[in-house]
Amino acid sequence: MSSPTPDALLGPADVRELAAALGVRPTKQRGQNFVIDANTVRRIVRTAGVRPEDVVVEVGPGLGSLTLALLEAADRVTAVEIDDVLAAALPATIGARMPERADRFALVHCDALHVTELPGPAPTALVANLPYNVAVPVLLHMLDTFPSIERTLVMVQSEVADRLAAAPGSKVYGVPSVKANWYAEVKRAGAIGRNVFWPAPNVDSGLVSLVRRTEPIKTTATKDEVFAVVDAAFAQRRKTLRAALAGWAGSAAAAEAALVAAGVSPQARGEALTVEEFARIAEHKEPGNQ
Repeated sequence: MSSPTPDALLGPADVRELAAALGVRPTKQRGQNFVIDANTVRRIVRTAGVRPEDVVVEVGPGLGSLTLALLEAADRVTAVEIDDVLAAALPATIGARMPERADRFALVHCDALHVTELPGPAPTALVANLPYNVAVPVLLHMLDTFPSIERTLVMVQSEVADRLAAAPGSKVYGVPSVKANWYAEVKRAGAIGRNVFWPAPNVDSGLVSLVRRTEPIKTTATKDEVFAVVDAAFAQRRKTLRAALAGWAGSAAAAEAALVAAGVSPQARGEALTVEEFARIAEHKEPGNQ
């Protein structure tokens, strides 16, 4: 395999030139902020631990800054892009800047939230700069839809990164923390400054690493049953679980019975519980109570 030319990655001038040629103005609506720093994308690829045998799926490749860095390191890359103009232009950018790797690249033009299959071999890694407004739903959808994804590294708004990586008992521990933990071991993996983006966002960004659990959480409840408890517990996070889960269980008394049977205090709050404890509560719901 021949190594890519050193200037294959996009710099600030390249990104602006490409955007101008395509008539692309980054939109707030899609949370578009393009990475313009080659060192940053290489750092992301390094932090993601991308290996030469990896099949990487990237969500929201934009103009291709991160895509090119991923192609340098992985066996193949599949990019999922919703934007018509960006999706149409990306294959040409890859072909022009990294022709020797172009046959290792595939593009899926659709909304990542609706992706159910990808071309080629099953993905082993997910690496993406996710727009903050859809970061959590996209991440959870991809982990759920593609169980072959072992390692994930996403760049998200710093606040979202904190939430995803939060541990029980933390003020920012909530639905994203528990649901991400259902699939993976989650941790913060670094911070990204604002000046590596164009346009510079008015929020900081953070990297989150997710390594899929080798053993799924042991429970007789389904994922949907467990997630229903999580959603109910945090819908009224200030309330005790006895009160917060009353609607889910059918009554406060039924909620209390499920909690006691699961070994969880009815006076506890959702933010104190691990994903395993939520799973135990789901297992003890009385049949017939919706």
